[in-house]
Amino acid sequence: MVVHGAVIIEQGVTFAIVVVKQTVTQYTVRAIRFRQSIAPFFPNMPIILMSQDREGNPHYYGRKDIVDFLKTVPLDKIPWKTYHIY
Repeated sequence: MVVHGAVIIEQGVTFAIVVVKQTVTQYTVRAIRFRQSIAPFFPNMPIILMSQDREGNPHYYGRKDIVDFLKTVPLDKIPWKTYHIY
């Protein structure tokens, strides 16, 4: 599987952001299952899921303090990478 995401260290907290389809962030069960499936590839990190609506606005799912922080960060300032997960 190939995922688009980033690992960020902010204020001493290391966390991962992973881009998903909006249908994942809209439904809690799907979001939880997806985070569980990729957790081994981002060990000991909170995982935040990010999708975009038709207008390109980001929607986040995950730990509230991190989500609140990410809402203040422009998407083009996040160091996105492609991760190959096997």
